Amino acid sequence: MADNHSKDVRSMNMAHIRSTNSKPEEKVRKYLFSRGLRYRKNDRRLPGSPDLVFPKYKTVVFVNGCFWHHHDCGRFVWPSSNEEYWHKKITRNVERDKQNIKQLKSEGWNVLTIWECQLKRSVAEDNLKKLYEDIINNI
Repeated sequence: MADNHSKDVRSMNMAHIRSTNSKPEEKVRKYLFSRGLRYRKNDRRLPGSPDLVFPKYKTVVFVNGCFWHHHDCGRFVWPSSNEEYWHKKITRNVERDKQNIKQLKSEGWNVLTIWECQLKRSVAEDNLKKLYEDIINNI
């Protein structure tokens, strides 16, 4: 199936996808900050530059997009155009995530991941509450 957009429009769309300060990431940050947790954002000194770092709790949080990190949910669908490129790219993202998590755990960090689909309005409150409890119970 051919792309619905011209090459220029597709390029512009892809250029607007942010790797930091995404809507799901902001939602998680606002919730945790309102509960009194303080964090560092995208700390490049740690493997994978975790989205949120809680040094006090020795915990890092990754806020993953279901598409970019191949979550096994209804939001992930393999693209039907340029399949070879996307399979290679997304598979590499998943491998990199596993390597980063392994390295962080070996350095003594508690690693938590929250997925984009877990932040849907109907389930967000429960998932954010669980995330908060997982962070503070790590002391």
